[in-house]
Amino acid sequence: MSLLNSLRPGGRHGLSSREVRDPIGLAVAAVNRLAQSDLIDRVGLRRQSEQVVYSTTRNGFRVATAAGRTFARAGRRTAGERPARAESRGVFDLNPTEDEAMLVAVVEELAAELLRPAAAAADDACAAPDDVLAAVQEVGLPGLGVPESLGGIMEERSAMAGALVAEALAKGDMGLAVAALAPGAVATALGLWGTEEQQQTYLPAFTGSEVPAAALTIAEPTVLFDPFELSTTALRDGDGFVLDGVKSAVVRGADAELFVVAAMLDGTPALFLVESGAEGLEVEGDPSMGLRAAALSRLHLTGVRVGADALLGDTDGEAYRECVRLSRLAWCALAVGTGQAVLDYVKDYVNERQAFGEPISHRQSVAFMVADIAIELQAMRLLTWKAASRATRGQDFAREVGLARQLCAEKGMRIGLDGVQLLGGHGFVKEHPVERWYRDLRAVGIMEGVVMV
Repeated sequence: MSLLNSLRPGGRHGLSSREVRDPIGLAVAAVNRLAQSDLIDRVGLRRQSEQVVYSTTRNGFRVATAAGRTFARAGRRTAGERPARAESRGVFDLNPTEDEAMLVAVVEELAAELLRPAAAAADDACAAPDDVLAAVQEVGLPGLGVPESLGGIMEERSAMAGALVAEALAKGDMGLAVAALAPGAVATALGLWGTEEQQQTYLPAFTGSEVPAAALTIAEPTVLFDPFELSTTALRDGDGFVLDGVKSAVVRGADAELFVVAAMLDGTPALFLVESGAEGLEVEGDPSMGLRAAALSRLHLTGVRVGADALLGDTDGEAYRECVRLSRLAWCALAVGTGQAVLDYVKDYVNERQAFGEPISHRQSVAFMVADIAIELQAMRLLTWKAASRATRGQDFAREVGLARQLCAEKGMRIGLDGVQLLGGHGFVKEHPVERWYRDLRAVGIMEGVVMV
């Protein structure tokens, strides 16, 4: 019996709403929401071959105005608040807690049964299937960074839980993981830096049954892009701001109803909330080499006017710096998950592939290459987990995330390359998923924003 079915409500593992708010909190709340849904039964392994209707075209560019879409405001009257920081256990321990381990087990099964089978078709179509996105919402992952009192599934702020979830999803497919996690980045940003009014206005939509598409946009289509030297500008105009610029790597831009846009305000980078119905906003399809399932787009802002209440966080750049660090941490976790997928796949391949009457894993050049992948992957994981652990406790993690980002960008790309090389000619064709993982891993060193833990 699978983990998902064993946790069906009504059985001995069924939990009441009161029990969900007790120590098990984080993980069991997610498990319970998933188990109560009929979606898993409908989209499990029995339906892997079912046709999926995608919302974007296979090839070419498309310019879509967002003026016809309006963010559905479902205001909440409860007071806003910040997620609580986890307390230090006083020892150096990177082992996941019981709650985190349970949550990861559910997400890994979700990745194996839904994301992995859908990945190839999603990559071809440059879009994520609706049923995969719906399954992620059923688990409650978009609300992972939202306080429980505001409708989320956690009592404490846990960057560690977010990193573990990103890693687990990426084992299925990085592109689909990015598409699934993008709305949660916006919800997390609102939980960390949103005013009470902003939280009451926007957060309920991210904790309900139908989470809207939303995107955290930092990157720009410029050479040697520096997230702290933005070309997009925000000029003060009366009681509001006027935004101008172009943002790239916008996940599901044509469907998004809310954007968190990074722009320079008085010489300092800041974050702004921009609804899709704002005048002067356009979305242009921008298919990429990797992460194709995330339906990446460009966001054009031409004289987009927003109110003073659109500013998210402070004006001295502190919130923005933390946003960049938490985003880079998420990309490191995605790299670790995809790297693990490569390692698992090539180990089986080299042990089964025969040459000259024996498995090719008997060749030292092959065995050493697989061993190097395992060694580098473990180093990537430890650095990422250490940075996430410090972020969870509210400690300075700038150095740790910098080290993790450098290692994951360099070694992650190398793992993808070696994975293709180990498969020989099979690594070059789409029959095997390693070529897609290689393309996705190349994004880790250049992407900014998009996801956040």
